Amino acid sequence: MFDYVIPTPIRPSLPVKGTSERFPVRRIYCIGRNYADHAIEMGHDPEKEPPFFFQKNAENIDSSGEFPYPPETNDVHFEVEMIVALKRGGANIEIADAMQLVFGYGVGLDMTRRDLQGEMKKLGRPWEIGKAFERSAPMGPLVSINETGQLDSGVISLSVDGTVRQNGDLNQMIWKVPEQIAYLSRFYDIAAGDLIMSGTPAGVGSIHLGEVMECRVDGLDPFVVKVV
Repeated sequence: MFDYVIPTPIRPSLPVKGTSERFPVRRIYCIGRNYADHAIEMGHDPEKEPPFFFQKNAENIDSSGEFPYPPETNDVHFEVEMIVALKRGGANIEIADAMQLVFGYGVGLDMTRRDLQGEMKKLGRPWEIGKAFERSAPMGPLVSINETGQLDSGVISLSVDGTVRQNGDLNQMIWKVPEQIAYLSRFYDIAAGDLIMSGTPAGVGSIHLGEVMECRVDGLDPFVVKVV
């Protein structure tokens, strides 16, 4: 035990469906352009790219069902994603062993200040200002893999005010969940409490004040977020 010079920050966590317990969050890894149609709409060739990841901060998580429109931007985009939560970690994990690390799944959003991200891309600078801002990772409750089974196919979609804007299938991932875990573990010591945002299908676009996003992944409850 230590005596700290400032109050200890609250540990970010997510609710777990059907229990009063919480899942403590350590890190958030986000895979980029992991659906071919989304890679194409962003101007890239999915056949030529190895996987790449960026990070959001655990403190960016928000489960309130509200997304405050952020400052210093005029173009905020939605990206619906399946969340993969890890109960164990390690280094150099084999693909065949990767699913043994999974605690469960959730539905979330990678909210993006697209105009700021675009400026950083042009300048060859990091993306954090466009990706890792306050409350940029809305997420619903996690569900144990013991209840869902392995989610590797099924619809992933997002609607805005009842109009479907994104609609894909989990089986369209270029890099599947076990491959993502194995690849990450080559470069990081992944651990219990880590989350992986597993990519978004095509159809990402701008969101505006007052609009309501409904996010769906087959096998999980819908997650509804209002822009405030």
